[in-house]
Amino acid sequence: MVKIVTRKYIGKQNVYDIGVEHDHNFVIKNGLIAANCFNKSHSTAYGYITYQTAYLKANYPLEYMAALLTANSGDIDKVQRYITNCTNMGIQIEPPDINRSGVDFTPTAKKILFGFSAVRNVGQNAIACILEARNETGEFKSLADFCDRVDLRAVNRRTLESLIYCGAFDKIEANRQQLIQDLELVYDWAQSRAKDRASGQGNLFDLLGGFSSNQNKRANNAFETAPKAKPVIDFPPQEKLRREKELLGFYVSDHPLKSLSQIAPLLTPINLSQLGEQREETKLCAVVMLNGVKKVVTKKGDSMAILQIEDLTTQSEAVVFPKTYERISLLLQVDTRLIIWGKVDRRDEQTQFIVEDAEPVETVQMVMVELNPQQAGNIEELHRLKTILQEQSGDKEKAKMPVIGIIQTENSRKLVRLGWQFCVQDSRITVQALQNARFLAHVKLLTSG
Repeated sequence: MVKIVTRKYIGKQNVYDIGVEHDHNFVIKNGLIAANCFNKSHSTAYGYITYQTAYLKANYPLEYMAALLTANSGDIDKVQRYITNCTNMGIQIEPPDINRSGVDFTPTAKKILFGFSAVRNVGQNAIACILEARNETGEFKSLADFCDRVDLRAVNRRTLESLIYCGAFDKIEANRQQLIQDLELVYDWAQSRAKDRASGQGNLFDLLGGFSSNQNKRANNAFETAPKAKPVIDFPPQEKLRREKELLGFYVSDHPLKSLSQIAPLLTPINLSQLGEQREETKLCAVVMLNGVKKVVTKKGDSMAILQIEDLTTQSEAVVFPKTYERISLLLQVDTRLIIWGKVDRRDEQTQFIVEDAEPVETVQMVMVELNPQQAGNIEELHRLKTILQEQSGDKEKAKMPVIGIIQTENSRKLVRLGWQFCVQDSRITVQALQNARFLAHVKLLTSG
């Protein structure tokens, strides 16, 4: 639970300052940490802090993780790692809520609620204004009610858009695009009402609703008279998540890869958090979101790329060398879901994924071969199947389409992914060859369910 964060040099000795982290360990030996002149008083103090934090995590996990997220809210990598820890601990992270969120991450009902301070474009003045209005006159009932009650000089249009895009108004109106369209009209309406109140004037609707010149009061249900835009359909799920990540730094309400969690294991992918455990030169596969592409020109003038990728477990870096980049560069679009194939490389104590091929999740195909129990137990039938697949593998470096065996019985249906050596180069030609050999086979898209 202690992490070395800085290094100092005193003579020939390395002396380390340390900072407490919840997921690191150390050993105190003879009053020293790693025999680097760390005296007993410091060792004892940090050992005691380590014990305290371990106790809190074990006995008050919700409060502990909420505090940890708040303390590291400016570090996206750490926050994502801690959110993953929360998921593994069975703690759900909820997106911001205009009627429930506070300044920081807040434990509530066995969940942790996202705080306003971690939302981009939402400043301290805006947060204070929102909380004050909510505390004075209760929950906000609509976007118009919200705009009518807060000070729009502190909560400007950009702040409102950010709150809508990150999902803070979802409990009031789940259609985020409708809220954005309404905002164009509601914001001007609310500003006009604020000017009227400032000058001591009301309008006809306020008079009918019992308008008071007292600025701390509002006409009952006056927000119901606010203008509304024409009905529109909501943003596509991927667009909602993209904007959410722009403002929060990571996906909270959902994740683009979560819908693949049931079917993707058929490709036997690794989690990026397991990258450091993989052996070099082993063929690997991963299902990732592409977060960033940095194009690099080599000394020879060839183009390559450094990719920022993530999956449901962590973020990482991947390298695409010139020959591969020339072949797949058009696929490398930010916010794309990709299947990447390659191997691990360790250099300068850093682990990287070396990409040798990639394909959008939506176009990945699998060869499905249906076998009855008799075929699955017949050595001759299995040998025939093996021979056909080996003939269709072609260039082993290019053979990446997986073959899935479906063993069908009266009461069950079992899917078995055949090994890497049985991957094929062209799924449709392979299916035709299998059908010609009287095997039941067909092509299936990974995302078709």
